[in-house]
Amino acid sequence: MGNTNPPFPPFSKVIVLASKSPRRAQLLRDAGFNFRIHQMDVNEDFSSDMPVAEVAAYLADKKANAADLDIMNENEILLTADSVVVINNQILNKPGSKEEAYEMLQLLSDQTHIVYTGVCLRNMDKKVVFSNQTNVTFGTLSDHEINYYIDQFNPMDKAGSYGIQEWIGFCKIRKIEGEYANVMGLPVYAIYEELLKF
Repeated sequence: MGNTNPPFPPFSKVIVLASKSPRRAQLLRDAGFNFRIHQMDVNEDFSSDMPVAEVAAYLADKKANAADLDIMNENEILLTADSVVVINNQILNKPGSKEEAYEMLQLLSDQTHIVYTGVCLRNMDKKVVFSNQTNVTFGTLSDHEINYYIDQFNPMDKAGSYGIQEWIGFCKIRKIEGEYANVMGLPVYAIYEELLKF
């Protein structure tokens, strides 16, 4: 006899993913969520004196506040997110050139950095904002390895100039403390736990 129980909260509603990131969409897809994508452009400026640990959550909340809730129905939950890579209290954004990507990866070599992903979940009645932290430790990156990675994987669209799901993540990341998916752009475990409460 088949299971006739209704889906429990994380899967009973539709996620409206307000993001252009293919990696965030893939994570939701792989985790089995029912979702649709709503792309929007939001100014991602923030105050220069804001603590770096608060930036990702601030930007996720800013994106959610800019969204038009009229695009949603009562069975949908808006999901916005933003990730920042931080080393030595400095935020590494997406590189503007191969030279900048090289400099970022040199900075990350043989060091531990932090990836913060801020998330906002919002429906007509409720809004939750939180941030998830993962510590990532690289092994030593040689000049040859950095150039190989940039040439083969073109990480221009990635904060910190790397994607953990690519060659560099498998071969050059020595240790991860925290949620792996968080480094890809969405802390799926933490999101799932929050959705249980919706």
